[in-house]
Amino acid sequence: MSDERHASSDRSDPPPPHARSQDRSHRTLLFVGVLALIAVATFIVVFVLVEMFERKQEARTPFLRVAEIDETTTDPRPWGLDWPHHFDDYMKTAEGYEYGGSSAMPPSKLEESPWLRRLYAGYAFSIDYREARGHAYMLFDQTVTERVTQRPQAGACLHCHASNTVTYRRVGLEAMGRPADIEALEDDFDMPAVLRGFEELSRRPYHDVLKIIAASPDGTPDIRTPLHPGMDTDGDGSIDTPAGEISLGDVHPVSCIDCHDPDTMSIRVTRPGFVLGIAALAESNAAVPHLPSIERWREGPREAPYDPNAQASRQEMRSFVCGQCHVEYYCGKEMTLTYPWGRGLEVQQIEQVWEETTFPDGTDFKDYLHGETGAPLFKAQHPEFELWSQGIHARNGVSCADCHMPYERKGAMKLSSHHVRSPLANLNNACQTCHPIAESEILANVETIQDRTTRLMERAAHAMTDMLDAIREAQAQGATAEQLDSIFDLQRRAMWRLDYISSENSKGFHAPQEAARILGESIDYSRQAQAMALRLLVAADAEH
Repeated sequence: MSDERHASSDRSDPPPPHARSQDRSHRTLLFVGVLALIAVATFIVVFVLVEMFERKQEARTPFLRVAEIDETTTDPRPWGLDWPHHFDDYMKTAEGYEYGGSSAMPPSKLEESPWLRRLYAGYAFSIDYREARGHAYMLFDQTVTERVTQRPQAGACLHCHASNTVTYRRVGLEAMGRPADIEALEDDFDMPAVLRGFEELSRRPYHDVLKIIAASPDGTPDIRTPLHPGMDTDGDGSIDTPAGEISLGDVHPVSCIDCHDPDTMSIRVTRPGFVLGIAALAESNAAVPHLPSIERWREGPREAPYDPNAQASRQEMRSFVCGQCHVEYYCGKEMTLTYPWGRGLEVQQIEQVWEETTFPDGTDFKDYLHGETGAPLFKAQHPEFELWSQGIHARNGVSCADCHMPYERKGAMKLSSHHVRSPLANLNNACQTCHPIAESEILANVETIQDRTTRLMERAAHAMTDMLDAIREAQAQGATAEQLDSIFDLQRRAMWRLDYISSENSKGFHAPQEAARILGESIDYSRQAQAMALRLLVAADAEH
């Protein structure tokens, strides 16, 4: 019996029914959990693979041809159907933001800096001179400025403010006796024809040229409404000009076609003034270490003029497309629009070119006679490209677009932003790619440079007004033209340098040391002229 009891004690008692049920539930939950994990993992893997495939497809096909565009499509709207990201960015240049762009007319610089009226006395800028807005407004703002509505201007002013390559080509082909119908215009850009049309129209009246541009095909013959609602000044999408009513749906500001080939989308230069100017720069002996393609061309056989579209690198072109317009040039009625780069890009080299230039009638070059003293003067336009060329960024291969149109990601695509604006409005993409420091430090550095330039510019302006007062007093005391000749030369040098920096839109940031040097020279020339005028006054008093 004891053996039976021992054997019985070695056997386990079966688990109760509820325990068996719990065990089965745990196994079921575990199985379901494993299946769920497998499903989630499978979904993640499939999602990643699909995303990778889609991104690769995006990278291979960055755009889908929805609309056909050609060499007549100056209206950016068809381009926007094929390149919507770029078009959306371009449209933002009409929006208001802190560093530029507004739905209302920008403030007057003449009110903010009254000394500008004396600087530009005798010139149209003394009537109306406002802060610049985004690219979308560059044509509209020009058509309504009092500089154009109250003073006769040349068609050269539209060289950069309108999308006019089709017009230049059409007029050029007609002048050359070649077909200029729609088929010929759609077919090829034809730079020789563009150059000829540019020469034909440059000196013609502004409103006549505006009307000719309005009559040229723009790729959207059925659309006559302005691209931006803020430009519809009278509710019907048109403006009244001496040439008659012109629709702003037919005339466009700088557009896609002005910087891109419609077939390949490659960057290109289209402005004839720049093409001629950069060729003259290449022919000069001026040092241009920031433009290596010119240095390579100089070392070659020079069988043909330097051609940026054929010889410049893509990185250089990312500055050239901006340098087409953000430059110093002459745009008056006396001669064809000219970029003065035949001796180099420094302020004194440009000054020397103007000093050596004569108009076709044989008279010495000048932009205007000063309204207070009568001195012949030069007027700087907006020499951003020239001042940038003297700065550290240019010397290190940084292009204009790197800062003002920085790269950004759209899905798998790496695009250059077409929301063209100040880098200060986009520090992360524009600056911190190369400068991995805090935004506050970057802003402080920029503000220091610009504040110092502004204060130095105000000192130069004060010296200029003192000079003008002294010259006028000397003239009132009977100073002769011979006595004033050397004083006028100093006045021109002083005011040219002050205008050069005040018209350049970076407030010295593009090349701080160069900007300070130029303003220092302006102060020196003003004080020299003032001293000479005061000596004439002392001599006149002594005679009396």
